[in-house]
Amino acid sequence: MTVLDNPAFDDHELVTYARDPVSGLSAILAVHNTSRGPALGGCRMWPYASTHAAETDALRLARGMTYKAAISGLPFGGGKSVIIGDPAEHKTSDLLRAMGRAVDALCGRYTVAEDVGIGVADVAQMAECTTWVAGMPVGESDGDPSPATAYGVYQGMRAAVRHSLGRDELSGLRIGVQGAGAVGDKLCAHLADEDADVLVADVDAERARAVAARHGARTCPAEDILAAELDILAPCALGGVIDDVSLPRLRARIIAGAANNQLAADHHGAALRERGILYAPDYVVNAGGVIHISHEGASYDRAHAFAHVGRIHDTLLDIFARAERTGEPTSAAADRLAEARFTHPNPEAFRGP
Repeated sequence: MTVLDNPAFDDHELVTYARDPVSGLSAILAVHNTSRGPALGGCRMWPYASTHAAETDALRLARGMTYKAAISGLPFGGGKSVIIGDPAEHKTSDLLRAMGRAVDALCGRYTVAEDVGIGVADVAQMAECTTWVAGMPVGESDGDPSPATAYGVYQGMRAAVRHSLGRDELSGLRIGVQGAGAVGDKLCAHLADEDADVLVADVDAERARAVAARHGARTCPAEDILAAELDILAPCALGGVIDDVSLPRLRARIIAGAANNQLAADHHGAALRERGILYAPDYVVNAGGVIHISHEGASYDRAHAFAHVGRIHDTLLDIFARAERTGEPTSAAADRLAEARFTHPNPEAFRGP
């Protein structure tokens, strides 16, 4: 079985495998589409159960980045890389530099940034071996995209609530945040400012308790959050949480969160619509990080960058309206809008070596 047989393969332009026996690097780099520009996407490090699982994640994440950049009007294509291994045990300087060399071998066709298991400091070590890095400290930016991502999710929630509930504020709404990492933590700060009733869940119960304590929220067992009675469910951990098993248990009215690839399969978008649950497509809601990166430079202006992130609100309202007019799932309406922006190649775009 080759990558061409993987159900997640979607005419990706390039998929390459990187190995470095000295450092222990085992990685997969995927470029989905570069019609709008060179591929940009984070590097994820995770203890995947198999190479096939890692390959599937890389393919799905790269495709998602194409759609994310297109829906946000950014001059990038979609790419992603994954390193197989536990970042707590296997991440070393030698491994990160080896990953930098793997990125450099693509000669600018793919630019790497941070993702789950890989932080800004790790990307800085990759930068010792390649210039094709993003999300680094520059100008007034510390390189951390999580504040922008969280702000985008917050704006996405506001749009969903306006469309579904006819109100602009989140005060008093019961919101479940699944995932107490950097984005989940910062999202909870926005929700606390709105005086929302927030439940925080994480597989690391102590981390959930710490985030809840910081923001006046309550905790919920990780295994219970998907079935909790909520106004909004915010998946902010790993993807694939909406599947054939979890979907019948959902009691939220809205789903809007930061996780990538929240739907395990395309048909789950239609299933959510049938259940009357408003889904804010993940790659629209969580685009704040890549939008933030697009503003990096010596003249970085935080206010300008966050104003751009704030447009996620209006983009979602447009998608919701399109879905209502056509009777299709919001996920499908978003896909059609994004595809219209990258299926007609831009002759000015970088096409790689």
